[in-house]
Amino acid sequence: MKPEIIKNKNDTLHKQKQEKNDEYYTLLTDIENELHNYKEHFKDKVIYCNCDDPRVSNFFKYFSWQFEYFGLKKLITTCYKNRNWDMFSEHEDEQAIKIIYKGDIDKNNKPTKMVKKELKGDGDFRSRECVELLKESDIVVTNPPFSLFREFVEQMMLYNKKFIIIGNINAAATKEIFPLIKENKIWLGVKSCNADWYFDIPDHYKDRLRRESKEGSGYVIMDGVMRAKLRNASWYTNLEHYIRREGLVKYKLYKWYEDDPAFYPKYDNYDAIEVNRVADIPRDYKGVMGVPITFLNQYNPNEFEIVGSSRYHEPNPTIQNDINYINGKQIYTRILIKHKNPENKVDFTNYFKDNIK
Repeated sequence: MKPEIIKNKNDTLHKQKQEKNDEYYTLLTDIENELHNYKEHFKDKVIYCNCDDPRVSNFFKYFSWQFEYFGLKKLITTCYKNRNWDMFSEHEDEQAIKIIYKGDIDKNNKPTKMVKKELKGDGDFRSRECVELLKESDIVVTNPPFSLFREFVEQMMLYNKKFIIIGNINAAATKEIFPLIKENKIWLGVKSCNADWYFDIPDHYKDRLRRESKEGSGYVIMDGVMRAKLRNASWYTNLEHYIRREGLVKYKLYKWYEDDPAFYPKYDNYDAIEVNRVADIPRDYKGVMGVPITFLNQYNPNEFEIVGSSRYHEPNPTIQNDINYINGKQIYTRILIKHKNPENKVDFTNYFKDNIK
């Protein structure tokens, strides 16, 4: 029997939301643009959105609207301390609930309806009730609290669940998440992690954003609505998608190490070259290269091997021992990679003379 992750009673999701400002609601356009890439995985599956208030969750809306299109088996949604949802009640309700949806018609072509049931607990994704629902699901799709992201991923791995979730891109370099990426157990989604993200936010976040940031950086006004702006968010998943099958080397890389070795300085205390941009990865270098975290967004495991990061690497993979120093100056966190099949550059100087008679 698998152990369960049960939350500490003093570490409630309510406390996390108050202290970390975790209530960022994903826009429907971002959900649509990402999830259509996974259609092949959804057929006959139970989808569980376990951090989603159906009053405001666009994940719930999207899957309920696209239920027949994806051929889903069931949609389950739970949220922390859900309140009033117009479909069910005209009164506020502090009781957490779950929503179960099985499509507009059943197997006998009879109309169905969404079923609302109250939870005994608070709806925290770590609670026993939600863990039981997790066990019966196939794929988890949600935007978990950023402050609990690593714990959320730990739970997904513990119960061997497929998932598509949103997290901070910097989590990819942490000691909990990076080994999973290195071992090819999880990876980034389709949307570029260099792109801006916009999230709906509750009213009590808005005053703080106005005080602590400027319009255009920390927030934007879109169609008269204030939304939070983030540049450090990313999709994480363990479901295959087309980016994983595309070739970064053949179609997107044009640099050659032998043309300009001085362009790629070596680290002070590690035998690897620094590559400042993904586009500058040389096609012919046979050793280890340090690349930006954004490389993970275009990572094809058939082309590259991830050997470590500037924080977690051999010979001390479990000890923080940063190696990303050049001439005594520390640079940003790097992912350490190697070509699986480095190319040899063809010298075209005498190519046509030697090969065309």
